Amino acid sequence: MKMMTCRQLGGPCDAELRGDKADDVIHAQDRHLKEMVENGDTTHESALNDMKARWKRPIAGLGWYRNTKKAFAALPDD
Repeated sequence: MKMMTCRQLGGPCDAELRGDKADDVIHAQDRHLKEMVENGDTTHESALNDMKARWKRPIAGLGWYRNTKKAFAALPDD
C-alpha cells in the first residue's frame, strides 16, 4: 500500500490517501474532494472543479493521469 496526499494530487490539503494502485488513490481523492465541498470546505472547490474538467479535456486529463501514475509508482510502500 502507498500513500499520496491531497496536495500531491492537486488539492489544497495534506489529507493522506492510501491505496494499492494509483487508481485507488485517485478515486480516494475524488471522494475526498466531493466530501469536503459537500461539507462546506470552499478551499477544495477549485480542485474539485479541476478534477471534473480533466475528463472534459481528455488529452490534458490523460497527461495528469500518467504523471500521477508515475509519481505513485515511485513512492515506497507503507
